[in-house]
Amino acid sequence: MDQIATTSSATTATSSSGTPSDKTNKSLTCQELQLLSEMDSRQFGVLKLKESEHSEKKKLVLRAIDHLERLIVEAQDCEQDDDCKTLLIDPKTFCKLGHFHLLLENYSKAHSAYQKFYNLKTDEYWKDPCFLYGSGLVLFHFNALTWSRRVFLELLYLHPSFQCTAQVHIRLGIISKLSGDFHGLVHFRIALQTSSLDISDKNRVLFHIAHLHEVTGKTNAAIHGGSGGSSSSPATTTTATTTTSSTSNNTQQTTNNSEDSSKTLASIKADAYRQIGWLYHSKECLGERTGRESTAIQYLQKSIEAEPTSGQTLYLLGRCYASINKVHDAFLAYRNSVDKSEGNADTWCSIGVLYQQQSQPLDALQAYICAVQLDKYHVAAWTNLGILYESAGQIKDALACYVNAGRGAKQTHDSWLNPNLLTRIRFISNHMAHAPPQQNSTKGRQLPVIEEAWNLPITAEMTARQHNQQRQQQQVKDARLGSIGIHDENYYRVKEESSEDRVVGHKSSITASNRATHLNSSNSNNAKATLMTPSDLESLLKLGKPEIQREYEKSMEISSHLSEKQPIIELSMKMSGHELFEQCKRNVSELNGIGNTSIVGDDLGPPRPPSPPTTRLTKEQLCPPTPSVYLEHKKDAFSPQLQEFCLEHPIAVVRGMASALKLDLGLFSTKTLVEANPEHAVEVRTQLLQPSDENWDLNGKSVWSCVSHRSHTTIAKYAAYQATSFQDSVKEEEEKVSGGHNTNSDSDSKDGFNIRSSNGSKRSKRGPKQIRFGTNVDLSDDKKWRLQLQELTKLPAWARVISAGNMLTHVGHVILGMNTVQLYMKVPGSRTPGHQENNNFCSININIGPGDCEWFAVPDAYWGCVQSLCEKNNIKYLHGSWWPNLQDLYDAGCPAYRFVQRPGDLVWVNSGCVHWVQAIGWCNNIAWNVGPLTARQYQLAIDRYEWNKLEMFKSIVPMVHLTWNLARNVLVSDPKLFELIRSVLMRTLVQSIRMLEFVKCKNVEVRFHGRTKNDPSHYCGQCEVEVFNILFIREQEKRHVVHCVDCARKQSSNLNGFVCLEEYKLQELISVYDNFKLYQPSTTPIQQQLQQSSTPASAPSSAALQAQTQNNNVNNVQAPTFNTNVTAS
Repeated sequence: MDQIATTSSATTATSSSGTPSDKTNKSLTCQELQLLSEMDSRQFGVLKLKESEHSEKKKLVLRAIDHLERLIVEAQDCEQDDDCKTLLIDPKTFCKLGHFHLLLENYSKAHSAYQKFYNLKTDEYWKDPCFLYGSGLVLFHFNALTWSRRVFLELLYLHPSFQCTAQVHIRLGIISKLSGDFHGLVHFRIALQTSSLDISDKNRVLFHIAHLHEVTGKTNAAIHGGSGGSSSSPATTTTATTTTSSTSNNTQQTTNNSEDSSKTLASIKADAYRQIGWLYHSKECLGERTGRESTAIQYLQKSIEAEPTSGQTLYLLGRCYASINKVHDAFLAYRNSVDKSEGNADTWCSIGVLYQQQSQPLDALQAYICAVQLDKYHVAAWTNLGILYESAGQIKDALACYVNAGRGAKQTHDSWLNPNLLTRIRFISNHMAHAPPQQNSTKGRQLPVIEEAWNLPITAEMTARQHNQQRQQQQVKDARLGSIGIHDENYYRVKEESSEDRVVGHKSSITASNRATHLNSSNSNNAKATLMTPSDLESLLKLGKPEIQREYEKSMEISSHLSEKQPIIELSMKMSGHELFEQCKRNVSELNGIGNTSIVGDDLGPPRPPSPPTTRLTKEQLCPPTPSVYLEHKKDAFSPQLQEFCLEHPIAVVRGMASALKLDLGLFSTKTLVEANPEHAVEVRTQLLQPSDENWDLNGKSVWSCVSHRSHTTIAKYAAYQATSFQDSVKEEEEKVSGGHNTNSDSDSKDGFNIRSSNGSKRSKRGPKQIRFGTNVDLSDDKKWRLQLQELTKLPAWARVISAGNMLTHVGHVILGMNTVQLYMKVPGSRTPGHQENNNFCSININIGPGDCEWFAVPDAYWGCVQSLCEKNNIKYLHGSWWPNLQDLYDAGCPAYRFVQRPGDLVWVNSGCVHWVQAIGWCNNIAWNVGPLTARQYQLAIDRYEWNKLEMFKSIVPMVHLTWNLARNVLVSDPKLFELIRSVLMRTLVQSIRMLEFVKCKNVEVRFHGRTKNDPSHYCGQCEVEVFNILFIREQEKRHVVHCVDCARKQSSNLNGFVCLEEYKLQELISVYDNFKLYQPSTTPIQQQLQQSSTPASAPSSAALQAQTQNNNVNNVQAPTFNTNVTAS
């Protein structure tokens, strides 16, 4: 990607009055301007202006801010003065102000300046990596995590060689962890591999990795990671018997490394010791209890030594002492914890438990009251307080506490709630309803009632302290936020209407009078300060190479992308391969690295989900009828109009396909599968049985998140489960019929939902039933499944697994489930959650039967709307598992198809269509993907390829490798498709040329590796992007791992330790590129389709396959000869 320049291209500020030297008493020197020009967001966290050693630089920055702000005021005044020529303020002025405020940690002012720069450079803001980095840091500070993540991902996608990528990955990992997305582990691992990361950051990353292992249940891996050991997979296989010794060694290593480190390292070490100690206390898999508790106490004590002021560690130490009945030591630890951090409700609850165990009910009461005052939803404290009251015979108070515990669990979705608590509440309520009324007398009362307990001496003091603490926290919060949108946010623009508008992507305006009033009043003590001259401002806005970053850049040997304008190489698809080679070779020395590896274009900006169509749909249009076709004869299935009908709709149902072609669906029945290969592997997803248009969590809340648990079994075992499930259902139906007391509808009784929840939906008394869904059964082995695969060759060419007109046939290797057949074995309620097909390819799905399936689908034009709804529900669109709420879709103006697929029906899912499926009965389905040779299919595939790259989601279709194979094998007659393929060929060829020249500059030998038939495509072992032609290999964990050039350079700027392999000779790629030309067909498209449809299906030979693109304009063909209609199925 051609880099951009950030220097001023014209005079930055000019006026008729010239330089206002009459106001000057001191101007910035050339040295000061040079120093200021070197300051930007890259120095955040390195140049700490608040420290005394940087006081002079801080003063200089404040002076620069004053100069720039006065220049802005002058420009705004000129806008209102007709006699004054307008001052032209370079947008980079606001970006520079944002950098200065960020270094001063004035986050709200920094955000305001960045926002103004974005508004002025909406179409080109992404070309400035320092702006993206600074803006992401500010948004991260204000916990705008969704927007911060978006900005950081754009930075990594557009500027992969940016020198602060390690810090970006660390923050992305933290964002993922905070949002419950544990795929963030990849960000921590990439950051850990970066050579520039210092020991403090490495320890912090190791701690985050360990914590992710802990929350995902990988205890042994967590202990090794948390103690400074390797975060690699071998740690997960360490047995419980060797964990203690390994942990001691790794911990000792971290301890030695941290002895001479800063307070940050000491804090990280303390956190690691604390987490290890608590794991030993809470995880039974780590050994016998006595030994575990002893080890836990040792680690917690080490944590206290490293950080004596940690109240949390003292609290956990008290818990450990209490568990081994060291009551005195536990009390001391709890009291010390209270002294360090009074606002810990858990500590007070644990103190109450100790008092209660020691038969000191009044002290226990006060401790529990302190806990619930600090956290009114603390379930454990309310429950224990209820037990205390009940043991004292004060039933009314006990009931009140139990009810509060239930409310707390509902409010916080706490799974800790004792299942017997609701039963106890009902029992006490019934008891009190039939008991005689009691007189309000204090005689015989062991404990004060709750109202009185609230005002006991200790609790009254706690209440006062709590109010003071809350007041202090609010003051700190106000100081941190700086009255966002009222004062600091108005620094460069007016207040937005909501907090969402304070993020990148929303436009704002600026009011000159407001700015002038504020700036003049704030700078009244410095009225004689000078405005910058145009040349001064131009010098200031030149981004130099920061002195503090020079050592880093020297180690990375990455030239600054912003130091001066990059040369623009004019490349054209009309150029031959040799011309491209000569042009790139001539300029490679000036290119400052490889740049962005986008295959769609350098000047298009970061890929984004599409905005939905602006047309507002009616209620009827939100529930469109499903396009469907009924086939009666074999010739209907082979008619070219059938393919055209499918290609023009987002989704289509071809009914009667199996009967028209006389397909033997019995070959895919459970009985036949068991007879053929009973021990074949089946992936199982354990799910909750729910109605198809609803989705609930275990707390009865309607959600989008669709949770399932993965396991594995065999075809024979799942077949037994299918049969047992059917028999049990039949038995239940017979019992209901014979009982004669069922008053529910059939659908209610089948699903077991017969109690309405709080929002009116029916719920089961027993809760949702768990079911098992057999998925991803691989049928690719033609030796095991010869009969089944041969039967599918009866399908028309456009629907076959292997066909010359199917892009995926030209990949050259197996992609399971895409260019091979997969089987799904279902019981009623089995769900395939919402998704788009990999890389937006089309898919074929045939229901084997005997039961039906219900489908839901959203047109591809609205997938951006679905993605936005996923974000609102805190679910990652690509990584997450989700089941859309239909009403949410309708409210967002998003239409949804809904239909039933019966046995023998073929469902065609067009490119990019969002869909989700639920089984109505017991059935099997088979499915695979196809890629029609159309420009639309190819365009959507490469668009998703780039968006996947931005989202760091692996594209399992290697689009670059596929494109080169298409150029070798296919004759393309569609001009638009030809241009798309030619453009990708040109860009990837240029990238290969640049990469080879870059490797030669590093004096690294390039070895020819070549490719053999059926070799899979390669992906980077770190970031999982496709690696084409030039492979960087490094031994990692006793295996050779492929790296992309960016990940390789992050680990070693000179590529030390890497072996560079070349899969294709450059001359071979140039030859393919030159020989790929637009084909001029001699026959009509209809004749080509008929010829192709009559061709027997077979695996492609090693010779080049010739295929013609299909003409999809249905207006130019005759009316279909089969029955087509659009119906609501």
